[in-house]
Amino acid sequence: MTVPLPRTAARGGALAAVAVLALSACGAAPDTSTSTTADGKNAATATSAADFGGLDALVKAAKKEGTLNAMALPRDWANYGALIDGFQKKYGIKVAVENPDGSSQDEINAVTSRKGQDRAPDVLDLGSSFALSAAQQGLLAPYEVASYADLPEGQKDAQARWYNDYGGYISIGCDAKRVKTCPTTFADLLKPQYKGQVALNGNPTKSGSAFGGVYAASLASGGSFDDIQPGLDFFAKLKKNGNYTPVESTPATVEKGETPISIDWDYLNAGYADEFTSKGVDWKVSVPSDGQFSQYYSQAINKDAPHPAVARLWQEYLYSAEGQNLWLKGYARPALMTAMEKAGTLDKTAAAKLPEVSGTPSFPTEDQQSKAKTVLGQGWAKAVSG
Repeated sequence: MTVPLPRTAARGGALAAVAVLALSACGAAPDTSTSTTADGKNAATATSAADFGGLDALVKAAKKEGTLNAMALPRDWANYGALIDGFQKKYGIKVAVENPDGSSQDEINAVTSRKGQDRAPDVLDLGSSFALSAAQQGLLAPYEVASYADLPEGQKDAQARWYNDYGGYISIGCDAKRVKTCPTTFADLLKPQYKGQVALNGNPTKSGSAFGGVYAASLASGGSFDDIQPGLDFFAKLKKNGNYTPVESTPATVEKGETPISIDWDYLNAGYADEFTSKGVDWKVSVPSDGQFSQYYSQAINKDAPHPAVARLWQEYLYSAEGQNLWLKGYARPALMTAMEKAGTLDKTAAAKLPEVSGTPSFPTEDQQSKAKTVLGQGWAKAVSG
């Protein structure tokens, strides 16, 4: 996930102090003995809390481990700051976030390069296409949270190696004090008055949000889930006419006036609108009607997590009503939103503040996303070079 708009360098933020992991070149192998109970149950192989001996047993083992290693969780990204603080307060377990503005690919790289080290990430929050890739590489541990059955079909891996957590729509954020007429569609972005003003929050070959931005541009340009090439062509045209800027958009670049127009998830842009009000920035947000692309991020556990019990407890917290509603308060649409609405546990006040969108979203399949990633990997640099 570059700063709060990352999932670039990935998926943003600020709220309470978050410890940063040391970046030493090596680390001791993790000691998983604290995760094994007297009767031999091991958190590293548990596929559910019940399998480990129940939630209370999982909590006890997690407290012994004491730390959660995470990456690429900006505090102002979908209200992650509140989630981190809530988990730490509830269980007394430290959440150590390295490279909060890193990307989904950075997370996967850390899992592979730090295997067997105590500083490897325990959990992953990935753009969906990156979650699929990690599962295909055999990097993820199967684990069913208590609410797994309530997750919609198509939003969870059949082997429970990953499942969607929160999502939203690609939107266009605009500094109305610097831009005379804010664009509301992808077609608008090609107009000459936006020269040097249009940015993504990262590289789409590494960032889930930027990947979604190119997909949305493709849908707006005659493409489809099977054909992301028109999206590449759109950005090539945007670069050629001088409208696209390679500066990765973050709240800091917006405040400086470097990226007055940012293509990003609606929950991030909506959250920034709140944040910018006190800083004199009039941030307008619109979901482009010509390129409605909706997508979720996905949660997963590192198969070789150095803190396997904490990793599983973190998932249980995120998929509880408390965790899901905290994402909702950050303008993100939680994966369990429909189930929670039915159960009466949804925060209706937060839900009413979500950016308005018409129609029912559809999502690309695993094969479509994999194909799109390949096309982007082969053509993105050329499309925006020069």
